[in-house]
Amino acid sequence: MRAATWYFDFVSPFAYICLHRLKELPPDLAIEYRPVLFAGLLNHWGQKGPAELPSKRRYTYRWSHWWAHSLGIPLRYPAAHPFNPLHHLRLAIACGSKPEAVRKIFDSIWTTGEDASDQGKFAALRGDLGVTADALAAPEVKQALKKNTEAAAQAGVFGVPTIEVDGELFWGADSMEFLRAFLADPATLRNAEMRRLDELPVAAARRTNG
Repeated sequence: MRAATWYFDFVSPFAYICLHRLKELPPDLAIEYRPVLFAGLLNHWGQKGPAELPSKRRYTYRWSHWWAHSLGIPLRYPAAHPFNPLHHLRLAIACGSKPEAVRKIFDSIWTTGEDASDQGKFAALRGDLGVTADALAAPEVKQALKKNTEAAAQAGVFGVPTIEVDGELFWGADSMEFLRAFLADPATLRNAEMRRLDELPVAAARRTNG
């Protein structure tokens, strides 16, 4: 059985869409769910998130809403976005990052239209998942999220969702076809032209202030 790692953050609508699309992958692919802090990845790579650019934020919300519904995926943005997903990520880790727990957390955020930062709502979700406040605050839970994020960055993960298979990264909920092609035939990526692209020189670089 082949193994894959799925890197995700609950703040991402595309991670929610990708969760629903995982069923499109071969059933013999063993997927490990690994929560990471998207903000940590942005900081590592020196990037801005899509919600930090007003015009991109507007487009992202429109596109993800339309795309999800075109795929038959029920999606309703929370009352405010972006929100701080730290507690939700730690909750997933406290639940062992089990698929059923991860899905329940995603659904609580992306199907209700409610405030994802509401502490009462979160406490009820935590209770439903059988996690105590003390368990959520355990140092090992916090450390696990930090390690997950650092390891993801070291593996080259720059955004969420990302699936890693055999050392190859597939970014975005729209990469499923690309991933399926690779799973069917590794030569999809491992060929002379792809190697040429990997080594393509930079002819010009954007100037930065400073």
